[in-house]
Amino acid sequence: MDFWDILSLIGGLCLFLFGMNLMGSYLEKAAGGGLKNILGKLTTSKAAGFFTGLGVTAVIQSSSATTVMVVGFVNSGLLTLRQAINVIMGANVGTTVTAWLLSLTGVSGDAWFVEIFKPSSFTPILALIGIFLFMGSKSNRKKDIGVILLGFATLMYGMDAMSSSVAGLKESEGFASILTLFDNPLMGVLTGAALTAIIQSSSASVGILQALSSTGAISIGMSVPIIMGQNIGTCVTALISSVGTNRNARRASIVHLSFNVIGTTVLLIAYSIVRSLVDIPLLANSADQFTIAICHTAFNIACTVLMLPCAGLLEKLSMRLIPEPKGEDKKEEINELDERLMITPAVAIDRCRVVTEKMASISKASLYKALSQLESFNDDYCKEVREEETAVDKYEDILGSYLVKLNTYPLTDKDMRESAKLLHLIGDIERISDHAVNIMESAEELKEKEIVFSDFALSELSVIIAAVKEIVELSYAAYVDNDIASAKKVEPLEQVIDNLKEKLRTRHIERLQNGGCTIEAGFIWSDLLNNLERVSDHCSNIAGCVIEMSHNSLDLHQYLKNIKEGKGEFVDDYEKYSQIYSV
Repeated sequence: MDFWDILSLIGGLCLFLFGMNLMGSYLEKAAGGGLKNILGKLTTSKAAGFFTGLGVTAVIQSSSATTVMVVGFVNSGLLTLRQAINVIMGANVGTTVTAWLLSLTGVSGDAWFVEIFKPSSFTPILALIGIFLFMGSKSNRKKDIGVILLGFATLMYGMDAMSSSVAGLKESEGFASILTLFDNPLMGVLTGAALTAIIQSSSASVGILQALSSTGAISIGMSVPIIMGQNIGTCVTALISSVGTNRNARRASIVHLSFNVIGTTVLLIAYSIVRSLVDIPLLANSADQFTIAICHTAFNIACTVLMLPCAGLLEKLSMRLIPEPKGEDKKEEINELDERLMITPAVAIDRCRVVTEKMASISKASLYKALSQLESFNDDYCKEVREEETAVDKYEDILGSYLVKLNTYPLTDKDMRESAKLLHLIGDIERISDHAVNIMESAEELKEKEIVFSDFALSELSVIIAAVKEIVELSYAAYVDNDIASAKKVEPLEQVIDNLKEKLRTRHIERLQNGGCTIEAGFIWSDLLNNLERVSDHCSNIAGCVIEMSHNSLDLHQYLKNIKEGKGEFVDDYEKYSQIYSV
């Protein structure tokens, strides 16, 4: 093996790792919505968790990515530790799919049906289709499929380059002497663990082993311990990812490590005992891509069969290694928007939507408490409204920062629209909670100054409050349920509330002129009307955003102009609400 072979090996390795990363990232992006649905159906069942982990890892081609995702789910409170254990075990089996794909490079034979399965036959075709889709299509989804095909082609070319560059090692005495070290199973485990820890991908390290097997100098007996070690090395990614997470998330990463270390230790001891007692000629045979794929799958399945019944013991072990703190304060804040979820943007977007719904629910409850203060004052509500407004402010900051960072990841068109919608909505939701505080402060002023509105004014106020409550419910349903029918009713009602505000303002001026209202009461009255009308404006923005985004665009001003100039449904709803909320 000369200098040029070494350069070829380095180049092949770079292409291999780049292709694997590219294919995995875009498979994850393309399957994002499906992953969200799969993960949303997780149950406490061992089988459900196991097959979820297996399926997700098989799709995104990375057990490390799945485990990091699981750590993020646990840290966000989306998964319990027990559910996470089952998913992690499934991920260990799912990662073996990659080795089977890479084993295609070992296909040999002259028959036409064998030729079809050779990478040299189908990889150029996939690359051609991929570049055609990537450069010639306007659809982002087709472009993503093109990148997946190009990533796979790059991976296969890299694998072929590595295999070709190391082919000369079969004649090298130095290489043969190095390989004698791996007759010691412990050395094989340590080597496999170290290599995988460095490149942080068991699939990639198995691929490198498969490439080296093309020399014919690696026996099956040597490859088995190396494969065992690779399962330990892949835990490094999850351990790094768990830094800064809550206790349960750190326990999930410990479970991943414990599962692989215990499973490897038990099977390695059993393997060594069997080898010492029984002469198995098969282990002395040269390993190839297929036998390595078989060994990789067999080991992971055996490890899972051994450890799956012990999920409860693994959970207890992790809790012993990361115990609850002593003392009374044992609660930890759940990180509702964990950045680890960003590796699967569709899941992160869905989590943002859930948190935004929570934010909207708090804002609505705060407004209703503030409005109730105008009828019957409650000192406890004043504190609650202010605390809820602070919570909504915090949610706006967290969501805004999270969504901006998430937009730097590869998003599908659907995810980009959802992200844009959420960024528009959180500002309006936050402003509603601000107006709730303003309304509550007006109620406090009425109480402190012992100001009482006239019965006629109270009757008018009850009408506009009822209208505002209905518009809040309509806009909330429009967003949470994506209810377009409710969204379309918001703008006509908002126009009715605008008219109500002007009527009530005019009547207030008449009462002032007739001596039926004081100046101080008038200021509070004006503030209340302004805040109520502004709440309806923000509800209109929310509903308009929902409608526009359902049509894959966001031009709110044009939307409002179109419906105000139109006839039919808008006019009918406007007339209906005008009759219901008349003064």
